[in-house]
Amino acid sequence: MTVAEEAEKYGLHRVGARPSLVDYLKQTWSRREFIYELAKARVQSQNDRNRLGMIWVVLKPTFNALMYGMIFGVLQGANKPPEFPVFVVIGVFLFEFFTTSMNGGAKSITGNTALVQSLAFPRLSLPVAQVTQNLLTLVPMLGVMFLYALILGTTPKWSWFMIIPLVLLFSVFNMGVALICARITVHIRDFTNILPLIGRVLFYTSGVLFSVDRILNQWPWMIAVFDFHPLYQTLSIARAMIMNDSPYDPMAWLIVGAWAIATLAFGLIYFWKAEERYGRAD
Repeated sequence: MTVAEEAEKYGLHRVGARPSLVDYLKQTWSRREFIYELAKARVQSQNDRNRLGMIWVVLKPTFNALMYGMIFGVLQGANKPPEFPVFVVIGVFLFEFFTTSMNGGAKSITGNTALVQSLAFPRLSLPVAQVTQNLLTLVPMLGVMFLYALILGTTPKWSWFMIIPLVLLFSVFNMGVALICARITVHIRDFTNILPLIGRVLFYTSGVLFSVDRILNQWPWMIAVFDFHPLYQTLSIARAMIMNDSPYDPMAWLIVGAWAIATLAFGLIYFWKAEERYGRAD
């Protein structure tokens, strides 16, 4: 009998061995309190480092909305969508959640090398904690976003509550993206240098600052491509739920849901496959 067979006989397992996917998810779920407390502690630590604390969380997207709104408002001229200020605020605030999840997820393993190498726990906990942290940060941002909408003349309506299931779907999508980026960064450390460029390209191509129907009306095939763009469709739903008159196709919910589930499923399997590698992160 070999050593491996003898170890298996007595229930011994190799240190850092990858469990089955089901066991992996169970282990992660059993650490849900740790994940939440880690996310909450990081939010608090981030606020303590800033003199303005939580206020800065809201000021950053506010300044971005003002800057991009003025620049692109002038550039678009008559092609601006209706209620352009609210249009930009919704786009910038929600896109901030995506970029922080993507960038933070990419660094969730390589940025916690000491923790990864010293303690035994499912590494999935780290990117999950990162997206949870960003979700906790998003909550006050949503409150301010609705306040801006009121100030800018938007009428409150019951559909505003639909932002809750939309944010949950968006969180699922962002989780999948964070998992994919986390593993890529472990293999290719320079990937973090490319991410800002990727984020900037997505920012300018996701309808954050412009109406696709107005800007691309001469290229119907490009508009058709945006019908399957997860970020664009997420923003379209949010604007339709919040703004006074922003029509959308209800099929957008199906598209966003399909992207969220598919991205998370792929991200989980892709991340789990390299679990043994993360313990050797350097």
